[in-house]
Amino acid sequence: MNPRHALVPFAAATLLVFSACSSMSTQDRNTAIGAGAGAVGGAVLAGGSALGTVGGAAVGGVIGHEVDKPKK
Repeated sequence: MNPRHALVPFAAATLLVFSACSSMSTQDRNTAIGAGAGAVGGAVLAGGSALGTVGGAAVGGVIGHEVDKPKK
């Protein structure tokens, strides 16, 4: 399969996911975006392994959650 063909369903899924973010709080949205970016980064760095993808999503989600955390 041509890698460019894989981008079409990915782009459609991304638009669908981000449209669901409209009712999220800023912190929830940052967590979701961090997890997504972390998953992509983990997959790239680990050569596409599932463990790298899951680990990257976990780390990215935590970082995204802590960014712009509400002050107490």
